[in-house]
Amino acid sequence: MLNARAGRPRRTPGAIMARSGITDADVVDLTQRCQDAAAALIRGDVRSYLGLFVHADDYTLIPPFGGAPRHGFDTSEDAVEQLSRFFAGGEAQVDVVQSYVSGDFVVLVLIERQHGKVGGLPDQDWSLRVTMLFRREGDDWRLVHRHADPLVREIDLYRAAALARGDRPTADA
Repeated sequence: MLNARAGRPRRTPGAIMARSGITDADVVDLTQRCQDAAAALIRGDVRSYLGLFVHADDYTLIPPFGGAPRHGFDTSEDAVEQLSRFFAGGEAQVDVVQSYVSGDFVVLVLIERQHGKVGGLPDQDWSLRVTMLFRREGDDWRLVHRHADPLVREIDLYRAAALARGDRPTADA
């Protein structure tokens, strides 16, 4: 079990592990990195975020705002500065829903409970449901995939249908 104190990821029981050289300590370490990364990113500290994860060359992102999957992670100075301005302060707490280990891969299913100033909007809740896939390469880990969506709170069928159709709510909704 991971510690539930502030700044530490909270974990529910149920890690599923197939035979591999990956240990519980490896999973705990990756989970703590996810906590630290979420906290760094929401406060706009992109350089600290990038110090926690190396994005694999074949990295994919399913972004929380929808749209097409993205391939690769731009670590250019311009991209880092832009991302640092997009996230302008906040706090995050990561809850682990489930972890899976197989071969050289770890999958973490998380809830990032966070609030902050994002994209010029005032501070608000920005909690996300997140799935992250890590691949061990030598003695280090590569972030291979991240899928995030803001559907932490349940929505009804009609709202889901509207989202699936691409209906856009008014800005004040």
